[in-house]
Amino acid sequence: MRKFFFLLFLLLFVGAGGTGLKAWQDYHGSGPLAQDTDVVIPHGDYQSTIHTLQNAGVLKQGWWTERLALSAILLTRHDGQLHAAELHFPAFTSMEHAFWILRHGKPVLHKLTIPEGLTARQIQALVQAAPFLNGDTPLPQEGSILPETYSYLRNSSRSALMDRAHAAMVATVSKLWTGRQDTGLIADQRAFVTLASLVEKETALTSERSMVARVFLNRLEKGMRLQTDPTVIYALTNGSPPLGRPLTHTDLQISSPYNTYAVTGLPPGPICSPGLSSLQAVAHPATGEMLYFVANGEGGHNFAATLADHNRNVSLFRQKKE
Repeated sequence: MRKFFFLLFLLLFVGAGGTGLKAWQDYHGSGPLAQDTDVVIPHGDYQSTIHTLQNAGVLKQGWWTERLALSAILLTRHDGQLHAAELHFPAFTSMEHAFWILRHGKPVLHKLTIPEGLTARQIQALVQAAPFLNGDTPLPQEGSILPETYSYLRNSSRSALMDRAHAAMVATVSKLWTGRQDTGLIADQRAFVTLASLVEKETALTSERSMVARVFLNRLEKGMRLQTDPTVIYALTNGSPPLGRPLTHTDLQISSPYNTYAVTGLPPGPICSPGLSSLQAVAHPATGEMLYFVANGEGGHNFAATLADHNRNVSLFRQKKE
């Protein structure tokens, strides 16, 4: 009889030891997740959190895993609360590390880049199409959004993102306006952004922007019309480019306060949201007597102080096109 009870005890001891070893291995060992994955952890009890991780492939399926995971959460609850958020789980995350992420991991940040030179309507459409945001996108005032890359959490509101982008523009313009080279030609910060928006649309080269700004400032000083095509395109499209065709001579006669071929001075407001380099170019324009510029056929422009030099540059450009 004693031999029987000894054998029974031995079997129970070995069985318990084997279960403990398996639990230790399953808790510390690599998990089944084949690739890095972002998982949305909803608000709920421990059981629903475990099921979410199982359905996402972070934890193995099955009753054993559920029991082990629940026991592990309860035994380690002194490490902190589990958070409901979108979290990043690396491939082969162990159960131990998965629970560390649930308690201490940072929520996933999504990114949206607003490029330089977009109109208010284009920015509105871009933000409206951005994934993982809630609500409708308000139409911003033209030129009021700073082109930049913005981070946001899943289920953030679109209006809140737009508020941040607007605040960034206000802060940037205020700082540049305070430290600007005062030419006496720009009346206020709105005019400052307006001129920067013209610079933005005229050249994609950062190295040229201060020279384009100088051309416009020189023309303003002399009372010359700015004669910049992007203002006409803005008038024709009502801020919803592209135009989809070349400008015609008739287009340049359109009756609009934005038509700088017909109106002297700056247009009544920005024609896009200028980027930081265009704003800096207006704050610190190049020096020189340039009054004209024309494309050079190589992605940049040739600048001239006299009409005769400008006409020669135009001829050179036309020869390159032929």
